[in-house]
This record gives sequence, structure tokens and C-alpha cells, in this order.
Amino acid sequence: MPFEIVRNDITKMSVDAIVNAANSSLLGGGGVDGAIHLAAGPDLLKECAALGGCKTGQAKITGGYRLPCRYVIHTVGPVWHGGNRHEPDLLASCYRESLLLAEKHGCESVAFPLISSGAYGYPKDQAIRIATDTIRDFLMEHDMTVYLVVFGPEAYAISRKLYAHIQAYIDDTYIGPDYEARESLRRRRNLMTSSLEEADTCESVQPPPLMAPRPVKEARPEHKSRFGREALPAKETRPAEDPLFNGTLPVEGLSPSAALDDWLAQIDEGFREMLFRKIDEKHMTDAECYKKANIDRKLFNKIKNQPDYKPGKTTVLALAIALKLPPEELREMLGKAGFSLSRSSKSDLIVEYYIEQGNYDIFEINEALFSFDQKLLGSLG
Repeated sequence: MPFEIVRNDITKMSVDAIVNAANSSLLGGGGVDGAIHLAAGPDLLKECAALGGCKTGQAKITGGYRLPCRYVIHTVGPVWHGGNRHEPDLLASCYRESLLLAEKHGCESVAFPLISSGAYGYPKDQAIRIATDTIRDFLMEHDMTVYLVVFGPEAYAISRKLYAHIQAYIDDTYIGPDYEARESLRRRRNLMTSSLEEADTCESVQPPPLMAPRPVKEARPEHKSRFGREALPAKETRPAEDPLFNGTLPVEGLSPSAALDDWLAQIDEGFREMLFRKIDEKHMTDAECYKKANIDRKLFNKIKNQPDYKPGKTTVLALAIALKLPPEELREMLGKAGFSLSRSSKSDLIVEYYIEQGNYDIFEINEALFSFDQKLLGSLG
């Protein structure tokens, strides 16, 4: 996906450029800065010494040396003083200037640490919000894969209040992985008990005549699909003379395969048709849709140009969220792709929580999913 949060050591990221949360001298320090200099080797320090330092909110670029990347982009984040010294603007500038510098040097992938959230004391939840908002705004206008790299769960967390609200929602609605099995067993036991009780209390029942004809249900009237095509009546009993069921030819000289083709031609719209109909109804461009869904352009083109391509559930959910579909339409789109929302899935419940709140920001949803160790929405393939 164009923007992804990952747990990793940033010095091991195989990308075009990694971003170093440096100090103004660019001569190395602790934390991420020290780890990058240690992994890159002494040649990185030599090049940094020739750059003449860097101002807060700005960025400069060097080679990657021993790191698995072509470049290191050094940016200086603000020290937290309570938010009254332009810290939010300066922090946003760090991300924006680094991304512009990466684009200027032809980078297609960049990995960031959570700038200023360590020794500089920036509150993590606020630092996350600024990082994701700035990266999202950049990606709406540019094509690039951006990673936000955190080393451990303590280094990245949504606000405690939001986390508590989501956890309470999960606790109230989560039915657990064994719920369906337990419910199935309970239903079977109830059915068995009911059958035994009926056998004890009911008198013998006379069976129907052996050759009694079975009544044929009246066929429901045919209806039109939303595209005006003839649609099959739901749960209709077909008459015995129907050639599609008794093997006779529907028209003299017409092959059985042609009859099957005619039958299949009546199929209702699928996921792909619904997706592009909704894009048109929302007056969105394709680019607006896949960028808001946080999915890769190449993946979107597969969906558009390959009728038989089957996207994964996270991709379908991401597209439904990008279109801001109401809950019933979101479930309809999922169903057309062969998926559903489940009360036994924590990730589905988190998505439901945000949809019920009217929040369709996929970046915020992914932040929550990451905090609960769930798979993020969107995909590269």
C-alpha cells in the first residue's frame, strides 16, 4: 500500500531512502540517529560534516553507504515545549521537506521514524497525527510508497482515550473465535431435545399417500436488475418443462451450452461493476478513489482491467471506505466480492466502530488496527 505502518529496525529497511531524526549538527547522536550512523559506517559522518548542519523543520540528503538504501535524508524535528512554539508546523515541515527531497532524487520508497517522539518529548499520539496527515496530503498528489517504522509497540500508540473506547466496543460485541461452534452445538442439542419431547407427547402421524403429487409453487414475477437486464426470480420453483432443467433444447438447433450462456447472462452486477458505478455516482476520479483507499495504482488497474481478478478483503474494505459507503452498502460490496463482516473478527469490529462514528479516514482506521495488532487495510497486490 502507498502508506504503511510497520514494526522494524529502520536500518534494515530495503527502500530507496530512510529518514534520520537528526540533531542540528548532523554529526550523530543517540536513538535513531546513533543507530543509523553506526549501521552506515564512518563515511556517513564524513559527508554529514560537510553539510554545515541543518535547521529545525528542514532536510538534507546523503548517501546510504553500508545501509540497504541509496540515500539517508536527515531532518531535524522540534523539541516539545508544550506546543506553543510552532512545534506542529515544524514537525509537519520535517515530513514534507523530506518527501520533496526524496522525490527530487527519484526515490519511489521512503521509510520514516516517528520524528521527535523520543528524546525530544513530542507526545506520541500528536506526533502520529501530524505524520499521517502530512504523508497523506503528499500522497494525494504524488506516487510513492511511504513507511512509518516503529521499533516496538511502546513506540507507537493511539491516544489512550480512543484506545479505551475501541477496546470497550470490542469487549461489548466480540464473540470470539469459538462462538459459531458453540452456537451450532447449542442449536443441535435444542433440536434434539425438542424432537424427543414431541415424540413423547404426539400421537402417531399418518404419512401422506405414497404417490401424492407435490404442489408446484407459483413462480414469482421476474424483476429487473439495476441495469435493466432480466434477473432470475429469487428462490423460484422452475416448471418441469423448463428446458434448462430437463435437458431438452430451448429452441430447435440451439446447443445446451448456448442455453447455459443465456442463463449466466442474467447474473446480477458483481463487485467490479458496483465499484465503478459507485465511483461514478460519487463523481470521483479513479485516482481519487485508489489514493483515498490507500491502495497501489497497479492493483487498482488490475481490478479495472482484469474482470476475473479477485481482490482480497482488506482491499475491498479499503475501497468501500474510500467511497464512504453507508454500512448496508459496505456490506453489500463485501458480499459481492465474497466476503462479510464478522463479530468474531477484531479487525472487522474496529472497522465497524469507525463506520458507526461516521469516520471514513483510512489512515486513522489503520492506526487503530496497528495498535491492536491487526492487518491494515489496503494492499499492494
